[in-house]
Amino acid sequence: MFSTVLYRCRPFVLALGLTMAGAAFAQSPVQPPAVTAPAQPSAPSATSAPVVVPSPAATSVGTPVIASAALPHDLSPWGMFLNADIVVKVVMVGLVFASLVTWTVWLAKNLELWKAIRQGRGALTVLNEARSLSEANAQLGTSDESVARLLRTAVHEVQISPHPDHEALKERIAWLLGRVEASASRRIGRGMGLLATIGATAPFVGLFGTVWGIMNSFIGISNAHTTNLAVVAPGIAEALLATALGLVAAIPAVVIYNMFSRQIGGYRALLADGSALVMRLLSRDCERVSSGMSPTHMTRAAE
Repeated sequence: MFSTVLYRCRPFVLALGLTMAGAAFAQSPVQPPAVTAPAQPSAPSATSAPVVVPSPAATSVGTPVIASAALPHDLSPWGMFLNADIVVKVVMVGLVFASLVTWTVWLAKNLELWKAIRQGRGALTVLNEARSLSEANAQLGTSDESVARLLRTAVHEVQISPHPDHEALKERIAWLLGRVEASASRRIGRGMGLLATIGATAPFVGLFGTVWGIMNSFIGISNAHTTNLAVVAPGIAEALLATALGLVAAIPAVVIYNMFSRQIGGYRALLADGSALVMRLLSRDCERVSSGMSPTHMTRAAE
Protein backbone atom coordinates (compact mmCIF):
# COMPACT_ATOMS: atom_id res chain seq x y z
CA MET A 1 0.00 0.00 0.00
CA PHE A 2 2.88 2.37 0.85
CA SER A 3 4.57 1.63 -2.44
CA THR A 4 1.31 2.33 -4.25
CA VAL A 5 1.06 5.74 -2.60
CA LEU A 6 4.74 6.51 -3.38
CA TYR A 7 4.22 5.57 -7.00
CA ARG A 8 1.24 7.81 -7.25
CA CYS A 9 3.20 10.77 -5.67
CA ARG A 10 6.22 10.42 -7.99
CA PRO A 11 5.46 13.44 -10.18
CA PHE A 12 5.00 15.58 -7.11
CA VAL A 13 8.35 14.43 -5.66
CA LEU A 14 10.12 15.10 -8.99
CA ALA A 15 8.72 18.60 -9.16
CA LEU A 16 9.75 19.26 -5.57
CA GLY A 17 13.36 18.15 -6.30
CA LEU A 18 13.59 20.35 -9.34
CA THR A 19 12.33 23.31 -7.33
CA MET A 20 14.88 22.78 -4.57
CA ALA A 21 17.72 22.44 -7.12
CA GLY A 22 16.71 25.67 -8.83
CA ALA A 23 16.67 27.50 -5.49
CA ALA A 24 20.18 26.27 -4.65
CA PHE A 25 21.44 27.36 -8.05
CA ALA A 26 19.89 30.76 -7.60
CA GLN A 27 21.68 31.30 -4.28
CA SER A 28 25.21 30.77 -5.83
CA PRO A 29 25.24 32.27 -9.34
CA VAL A 30 28.29 31.90 -11.62
CA GLN A 31 30.28 35.25 -11.91
CA PRO A 32 31.23 36.31 -15.46
CA PRO A 33 34.95 37.05 -16.30
CA ALA A 34 36.09 40.60 -15.44
CA VAL A 35 36.63 42.98 -18.37
CA THR A 36 39.46 45.57 -17.99
CA ALA A 37 38.23 49.03 -18.87
CA PRO A 38 40.55 51.96 -19.72
CA ALA A 39 41.42 54.05 -16.70
CA GLN A 40 39.51 57.27 -16.51
CA PRO A 41 41.30 60.39 -15.20
CA SER A 42 40.16 61.12 -11.76
CA ALA A 43 38.66 64.48 -11.11
CA PRO A 44 40.96 66.85 -9.25
CA SER A 45 40.16 67.35 -5.68
CA ALA A 46 39.16 70.70 -4.31
CA THR A 47 42.35 71.02 -2.23
CA SER A 48 44.95 70.11 -4.90
CA ALA A 49 45.89 72.13 -7.95
CA PRO A 50 45.61 70.46 -11.34
CA VAL A 51 48.87 69.00 -12.67
CA VAL A 52 49.47 69.66 -16.34
CA VAL A 53 51.90 67.26 -18.03
CA PRO A 54 53.14 68.74 -21.31
CA SER A 55 53.32 66.45 -24.25
CA PRO A 56 56.70 65.78 -25.94
CA ALA A 57 55.62 67.77 -28.95
CA ALA A 58 54.75 70.77 -26.81
CA THR A 59 58.07 70.48 -24.95
CA SER A 60 60.14 70.23 -28.10
CA VAL A 61 58.38 73.09 -29.81
CA GLY A 62 57.68 75.47 -26.95
CA THR A 63 61.21 75.73 -25.52
CA PRO A 64 62.91 76.93 -28.72
CA VAL A 65 60.10 79.40 -29.25
CA ILE A 66 60.60 80.89 -25.78
CA ALA A 67 64.38 80.94 -26.15
CA SER A 68 64.25 82.54 -29.58
CA ALA A 69 61.83 85.13 -28.31
CA ALA A 70 64.06 86.02 -25.37
CA LEU A 71 67.33 86.17 -27.36
CA PRO A 72 68.20 89.31 -29.35
CA HIS A 73 67.55 89.15 -33.06
CA ASP A 74 71.05 90.34 -34.15
CA LEU A 75 73.89 88.16 -32.86
CA SER A 76 76.44 89.38 -35.39
CA PRO A 77 79.69 90.94 -34.07
CA TRP A 78 78.38 94.43 -34.84
CA GLY A 79 75.04 93.70 -33.18
CA MET A 80 76.73 92.31 -30.08
CA PHE A 81 78.94 95.41 -29.94
CA LEU A 82 75.93 97.71 -30.07
CA ASN A 83 74.14 95.76 -27.33
CA ALA A 84 77.20 95.49 -25.08
CA ASP A 85 77.74 97.33 -21.82
CA ILE A 86 79.58 100.67 -22.03
CA VAL A 87 82.69 99.24 -20.32
CA VAL A 88 82.81 96.31 -22.75
CA LYS A 89 82.37 98.74 -25.64
CA VAL A 90 85.34 100.81 -24.46
CA VAL A 91 87.45 97.65 -24.21
CA MET A 92 86.47 96.56 -27.73
CA VAL A 93 87.20 99.99 -29.23
CA GLY A 94 90.59 100.08 -27.51
CA LEU A 95 91.50 96.63 -28.81
CA VAL A 96 90.45 97.50 -32.37
CA PHE A 97 92.57 100.67 -32.17
CA ALA A 98 95.52 98.65 -30.87
CA SER A 99 95.15 96.26 -33.79
CA LEU A 100 95.16 99.17 -36.25
CA VAL A 101 98.29 100.56 -34.59
CA THR A 102 99.97 97.16 -34.90
CA TRP A 103 99.37 96.93 -38.63
CA THR A 104 100.37 100.58 -39.15
CA VAL A 105 103.69 99.94 -37.39
CA TRP A 106 104.14 96.79 -39.47
CA LEU A 107 103.69 98.67 -42.73
CA ALA A 108 105.89 101.63 -41.79
CA LYS A 109 108.63 99.57 -40.17
CA ASN A 110 108.65 97.05 -42.99
CA LEU A 111 109.31 99.79 -45.54
CA GLU A 112 111.91 101.43 -43.29
CA LEU A 113 113.84 98.23 -42.70
CA TRP A 114 113.70 97.23 -46.36
CA LYS A 115 115.11 100.60 -47.42
CA ALA A 116 117.77 100.69 -44.68
CA ILE A 117 119.01 97.15 -45.33
CA ARG A 118 119.11 97.68 -49.10
CA GLN A 119 121.06 100.93 -48.81
CA GLY A 120 123.32 99.48 -46.11
CA ARG A 121 124.30 96.55 -48.30
CA GLY A 122 125.11 98.92 -51.15
CA ALA A 123 127.28 101.03 -48.84
CA LEU A 124 129.09 97.92 -47.60
CA THR A 125 129.87 97.00 -51.18
CA VAL A 126 131.42 100.45 -51.76
CA LEU A 127 133.48 100.24 -48.54
CA ASN A 128 134.67 96.77 -49.39
CA GLU A 129 135.88 97.85 -52.82
CA ALA A 130 137.41 101.19 -51.76
CA ARG A 131 141.18 101.49 -51.06
CA SER A 132 141.13 104.54 -48.78
CA LEU A 133 138.79 106.74 -46.77
CA SER A 134 138.95 109.46 -49.39
CA GLU A 135 137.90 107.10 -52.17
CA ALA A 136 134.99 105.71 -50.17
CA ASN A 137 133.88 109.18 -49.07
CA ALA A 138 133.87 110.35 -52.68
CA GLN A 139 131.15 107.82 -53.42
CA LEU A 140 129.15 107.88 -50.16
CA GLY A 141 129.73 111.43 -48.91
CA THR A 142 126.28 112.71 -49.94
CA SER A 143 124.28 109.72 -48.68
CA ASP A 144 122.22 109.92 -45.51
CA GLU A 145 122.46 106.17 -44.88
CA SER A 146 123.81 104.91 -41.54
CA VAL A 147 126.91 103.25 -43.00
CA ALA A 148 127.69 106.47 -44.85
CA ARG A 149 127.38 108.37 -41.56
CA LEU A 150 129.91 105.99 -40.06
CA LEU A 151 132.31 106.89 -42.84
CA ARG A 152 131.71 110.63 -42.51
CA THR A 153 132.27 110.43 -38.74
CA ALA A 154 135.67 108.81 -39.28
CA VAL A 155 136.63 111.33 -41.97
CA HIS A 156 135.61 114.26 -39.77
CA GLU A 157 137.73 112.99 -36.89
CA VAL A 158 140.72 112.61 -39.23
CA GLN A 159 140.13 116.15 -40.48
CA ILE A 160 140.24 117.75 -37.03
CA SER A 161 143.35 115.73 -36.11
CA PRO A 162 145.95 116.73 -38.71
CA HIS A 163 148.96 115.14 -36.94
CA PRO A 164 147.43 112.55 -34.63
CA ASP A 165 148.82 109.61 -32.79
CA HIS A 166 147.59 106.68 -34.84
CA GLU A 167 146.56 104.49 -31.95
CA ALA A 168 144.78 107.33 -30.19
CA LEU A 169 143.06 108.27 -33.45
CA LYS A 170 141.84 104.72 -33.97
CA GLU A 171 140.54 104.59 -30.39
CA ARG A 172 138.62 107.84 -30.77
CA ILE A 173 137.13 106.82 -34.09
CA ALA A 174 136.12 103.39 -32.73
CA TRP A 175 134.32 105.09 -29.84
CA LEU A 176 132.55 107.51 -32.21
CA LEU A 177 131.53 104.68 -34.53
CA GLY A 178 130.04 102.83 -31.57
CA ARG A 179 127.94 105.92 -30.73
CA VAL A 180 126.75 106.18 -34.33
CA GLU A 181 125.78 102.51 -34.34
CA ALA A 182 123.82 102.92 -31.11
CA SER A 183 122.01 105.95 -32.51
CA ALA A 184 121.12 104.12 -35.71
CA SER A 185 119.90 101.09 -33.71
CA ARG A 186 117.66 103.27 -31.55
CA ARG A 187 116.25 104.97 -34.62
CA ILE A 188 115.53 101.73 -36.45
CA GLY A 189 113.97 100.23 -33.32
CA ARG A 190 111.28 102.89 -32.91
CA GLY A 191 107.84 101.32 -32.59
CA MET A 192 109.10 98.01 -31.24
CA GLY A 193 108.18 98.93 -27.68
CA LEU A 194 104.65 99.66 -28.83
CA LEU A 195 104.36 96.24 -30.44
CA ALA A 196 105.71 94.59 -27.30
CA THR A 197 103.20 96.46 -25.12
CA ILE A 198 100.24 95.52 -27.30
CA GLY A 199 101.31 91.88 -27.53
CA ALA A 200 101.73 91.62 -23.75
CA THR A 201 98.65 93.53 -22.55
CA ALA A 202 95.95 92.98 -25.20
CA PRO A 203 94.94 89.48 -23.95
CA PHE A 204 94.53 90.79 -20.41
CA VAL A 205 92.49 93.78 -21.60
CA GLY A 206 90.22 91.40 -23.49
CA LEU A 207 89.99 89.21 -20.41
CA PHE A 208 88.89 92.23 -18.39
CA GLY A 209 86.06 92.81 -20.87
CA THR A 210 85.11 89.14 -20.59
CA VAL A 211 84.97 89.22 -16.80
CA TRP A 212 82.91 92.41 -16.86
CA GLY A 213 80.43 90.98 -19.38
CA ILE A 214 79.98 87.72 -17.47
CA MET A 215 79.50 89.65 -14.23
CA ASN A 216 76.71 91.67 -15.85
CA SER A 217 75.14 88.46 -17.14
CA PHE A 218 74.95 86.96 -13.65
CA ILE A 219 73.51 90.22 -12.35
CA GLY A 220 70.83 89.96 -15.04
CA ILE A 221 70.01 86.41 -13.92
CA SER A 222 69.64 87.60 -10.35
CA ASN A 223 67.36 90.48 -11.32
CA ALA A 224 65.19 88.32 -13.59
CA HIS A 225 64.82 85.55 -10.96
CA THR A 226 65.26 82.90 -13.62
CA THR A 227 67.91 80.47 -14.76
CA ASN A 228 66.87 80.54 -18.41
CA LEU A 229 69.91 80.48 -20.69
CA ALA A 230 68.31 83.14 -22.87
CA VAL A 231 68.91 85.69 -20.11
CA VAL A 232 72.66 85.09 -19.82
CA ALA A 233 73.52 84.13 -23.42
CA PRO A 234 73.83 87.65 -24.92
CA GLY A 235 76.11 88.90 -22.15
CA ILE A 236 78.37 85.85 -22.43
CA ALA A 237 78.54 86.27 -26.22
CA GLU A 238 79.57 89.92 -25.83
CA ALA A 239 82.18 88.94 -23.24
CA LEU A 240 83.67 86.29 -25.51
CA LEU A 241 83.77 88.82 -28.34
CA ALA A 242 85.99 91.02 -26.16
CA THR A 243 88.33 88.07 -25.59
CA ALA A 244 88.44 87.36 -29.32
CA LEU A 245 89.36 90.96 -30.09
CA GLY A 246 92.11 90.80 -27.48
CA LEU A 247 93.63 87.79 -29.22
CA VAL A 248 93.21 89.42 -32.64
CA ALA A 249 95.24 92.39 -31.39
CA ALA A 250 97.86 90.42 -29.44
CA ILE A 251 98.79 87.56 -31.76
CA PRO A 252 99.82 89.69 -34.78
CA ALA A 253 101.69 92.09 -32.48
CA VAL A 254 103.78 89.26 -31.05
CA VAL A 255 104.48 87.72 -34.46
CA ILE A 256 105.41 91.08 -36.01
CA TYR A 257 107.61 91.95 -33.02
CA ASN A 258 109.57 88.71 -33.37
CA MET A 259 109.94 89.20 -37.14
CA PHE A 260 111.22 92.75 -36.76
CA SER A 261 113.54 91.72 -33.93
CA ARG A 262 115.30 89.32 -36.27
CA GLN A 263 115.51 91.93 -39.04
CA ILE A 264 116.82 94.61 -36.67
CA GLY A 265 119.40 92.16 -35.40
CA GLY A 266 120.55 91.65 -38.98
CA TYR A 267 120.67 95.42 -39.52
CA ARG A 268 122.81 95.88 -36.41
CA ALA A 269 125.19 93.24 -37.73
CA LEU A 270 125.30 95.20 -41.00
CA LEU A 271 126.28 98.36 -39.07
CA ALA A 272 128.98 96.42 -37.24
CA ASP A 273 130.36 95.26 -40.60
CA GLY A 274 130.34 98.89 -41.79
CA SER A 275 132.32 99.99 -38.73
CA ALA A 276 134.83 97.21 -39.31
CA LEU A 277 135.31 98.24 -42.95
CA VAL A 278 135.76 101.90 -41.97
CA MET A 279 138.39 100.91 -39.40
CA ARG A 280 140.13 98.82 -42.04
CA LEU A 281 140.34 101.79 -44.41
CA LEU A 282 141.59 103.98 -41.53
CA SER A 283 144.26 101.44 -40.70
CA ARG A 284 145.40 101.41 -44.33
CA ASP A 285 145.69 105.18 -44.37
CA CYS A 286 147.66 105.14 -41.10
CA GLU A 287 150.09 102.61 -42.56
CA ARG A 288 150.58 104.83 -45.60
CA VAL A 289 151.40 107.77 -43.34
CA SER A 290 153.76 105.63 -41.26
CA SER A 291 155.56 104.47 -44.41
CA GLY A 292 156.34 108.05 -45.37
CA MET A 293 153.50 108.82 -47.74
CA SER A 294 151.77 112.17 -47.64
CA PRO A 295 149.18 112.52 -44.87
CA THR A 296 146.83 114.09 -47.37
CA HIS A 297 145.59 110.60 -48.08
CA MET A 298 143.88 110.78 -44.70
CA THR A 299 142.58 114.34 -44.94
CA ARG A 300 141.78 114.67 -48.64
CA ALA A 301 138.23 113.49 -48.10
CA ALA A 302 137.52 116.42 -45.79
CA GLU A 303 138.78 119.08 -48.19
